[in-house]
Amino acid sequence: QVQLRESGGGLVQAGDSLRLSCAGSGRTSRSYAMGWFRQAPGKEREFLAGISWSKTTYYTDSVKGRFTISRENIKNTVYLQMNSLEPEDTAIYYCAAGVGDYYSSLTYHYWGQGTQVTVSS
Repeated sequence: QVQLRESGGGLVQAGDSLRLSCAGSGRTSRSYAMGWFRQAPGKEREFLAGISWSKTTYYTDSVKGRFTISRENIKNTVYLQMNSLEPEDTAIYYCAAGVGDYYSSLTYHYWGQGTQVTVSS
């Protein structure tokens, strides 16, 4: 089993930045893809960014240039730096771990509990 715990969410104003963290524990593996997703009220969960153990990164087009995913392997921690936040970024943000296609939620077997990000205008 792998346990994931997100932190760093909160209430910010439009234009602000936040850095989310995801700490992994348990049977973590170098083979696991790590990803960040979000889900806004009434919307489907969407992929934002993914990163491999070797730090190859993957992004959905809508966040390229604003969000940056990174990881510290020695700490089993993945980060999501979010800049120029907009009210449309308001959602619950989840990190996840799995094996397969980075862009598909079906890849990810383990999920954190999520952290709320609210961006006011």
